[in-house]
Amino acid sequence: MSTTADAPSPADAPPPVETPATGSAASRAAPPPDPAGSTWRLLLGYVRPHRWTLLAGAVLALVTGATGLALPLVASALIDGLSHDRSVAGPLVWMSALVITNAALGALGTYVLQRTAESVVLGARRALASYLLRLRITALDRSEPGDLMARITSDSTLLSEVTTDSLVGLGTSGLTLAATLVMMGLVDPVLLLVTVGVIVGAGTVIGVIVPRITKAARHAQEAVGAMGASLERTLGALRTVKASGAEHREEQALHSAAVDSWRQSVRAAKWSALAGNTAGLSMQIAFITVLAVGGARVATGAIDIATLVAFLLYVFYLMSPIQQVVTAVTQYQSGAAALSRIQEALHLPAEPSARPAPLPEPAAEPAALAFDDVCFRYADDLPHVHHGVSFTVPACGMTAFVGPSGAGKTTVFALIERFYDPTSGRIALDGRDLTDWDISHLRSAIGYVEQDAPVLSGSLRDNLLLGNPDADAAELRRVLKTTRLDGLVARLPKGLDTLVGHRGTKLSGGERQRVAIARALLRRPRLLLLDEATSQLDAVNEAALRETVADVARTTTVLVVAHRLSTVTMADRIVVMEEGRVRAVGTHHELVAADPLYAELAATQFLATADPPPAAVPGPARGTGAAPGSPV
Repeated sequence: MSTTADAPSPADAPPPVETPATGSAASRAAPPPDPAGSTWRLLLGYVRPHRWTLLAGAVLALVTGATGLALPLVASALIDGLSHDRSVAGPLVWMSALVITNAALGALGTYVLQRTAESVVLGARRALASYLLRLRITALDRSEPGDLMARITSDSTLLSEVTTDSLVGLGTSGLTLAATLVMMGLVDPVLLLVTVGVIVGAGTVIGVIVPRITKAARHAQEAVGAMGASLERTLGALRTVKASGAEHREEQALHSAAVDSWRQSVRAAKWSALAGNTAGLSMQIAFITVLAVGGARVATGAIDIATLVAFLLYVFYLMSPIQQVVTAVTQYQSGAAALSRIQEALHLPAEPSARPAPLPEPAAEPAALAFDDVCFRYADDLPHVHHGVSFTVPACGMTAFVGPSGAGKTTVFALIERFYDPTSGRIALDGRDLTDWDISHLRSAIGYVEQDAPVLSGSLRDNLLLGNPDADAAELRRVLKTTRLDGLVARLPKGLDTLVGHRGTKLSGGERQRVAIARALLRRPRLLLLDEATSQLDAVNEAALRETVADVARTTTVLVVAHRLSTVTMADRIVVMEEGRVRAVGTHHELVAADPLYAELAATQFLATADPPPAAVPGPARGTGAAPGSPV
């Protein structure tokens, strides 16, 4: 069998159940199915692409069991031949052949089943990874990334065990157990009744234990997720933790999460061990009881010694399928908890699945944008961020958004990208409601530079080409020169192939910002969103980038959130926001004269964050208008 025979392709690895409605309904998560009533259906959904390979492994397991069932009969014939002075060459040959065949088939069957189980895990991980990448930002806001990571790593790993031990193991072991009991009944019905009585008693005890295993397994998986979330939280802000001298407190939190995970796992292990040892104890009791009752039957002449030996061999042989059935039941409980957690992740609100849309042509028309009475809040229990926001941005040119912190400027960009949908009102791009756009086509028209300009681990080239992997060398060189990254590339030991470190730690803040801008420009956007795009640049690079943005604005619609006066004054129009509302729209000179808030911001906040001109005159207080001769 080839290694790739069972490996599911991306098309073969969708979530095994119907996912929530996408598009406009994607923000409403469907309730996860009842784990108790649907675990087997969910498991079968993951197994279905590999059903034939799994069936082959199950057949091999059954044939292995059948060869094992023949061994006691051959052993009985061997003992009978020795008792009556007959040749035992035939039974010895048969016994040797059965032992070798049993070992070979058992090894092959185990390999096929384990390989199939790993393929099931691969399919589950592909499906979950694809789904998590499509999660709505609202779902991520309510989730812990570390817990989601645990679902795709540790939870999915349990599918391997539940596939082999529960799905196949329960079937093959159950059939082997039934066949063994039939053979035992043919050998001696009385001893069979004794054995079954002991097994039923043990089964009753295990039935009481199983619900406790279910509860403990669920808590153990949740504790692993909580520990992952705690670790991700700390490592994601390790510099802040160290700078705050908070290592000890965070260490205690991590230790507490680890101890809770250990405690829950030990509880699950305790009940699983109790169930397994109950099964083992029952077989020992059965052996002793059969030996006593069988010895008495041999003494009375009801059976001969060869029959008793054959029956005792079947009792020994019975141990394996019973242990496997118990293991299957206990593993099923862990698998059910893992499947439940995976399904919870697969029912988080997600965006529709779509292929990447082609990027705009270099000569594509710039986009026009309009907000019409838009209201928005991040969650039902939080206050509104936007209260009836309305403005229009014509195609081409540069529009700047200014206002105090918390006015809702960055939220405008998040709504344009459809990271969130407005509570009410309408947002239109090119006169078309954003909800009518295919998300991939919408975002292919937009270049977005976030406030913190994130850089992914990997090479500088990987980061630049993240949004346009097909960009040619000439286009890449042009953008590098435009963003003044060509000098950085020349200094780096491996040029564009230099690794930038986790979250770009090998780059300065300004370099990361320029990488983010270059990445956005390589997408040839029709609408460019710049959120504090020059906040970490020095005066020289900020001036150069300002010229670049002005040049881009001649052929592209550019929206900028800025606090530097030099950036704002070059805008074609300025939107002034305060407390989630648009209070004024106009040019710099119009707003200085007409809007007291803008006049104050221009005289204080802008100048405080920009390089002030010589002999700058303090601006007026709010409501006084602009003083004659003021630098604003």
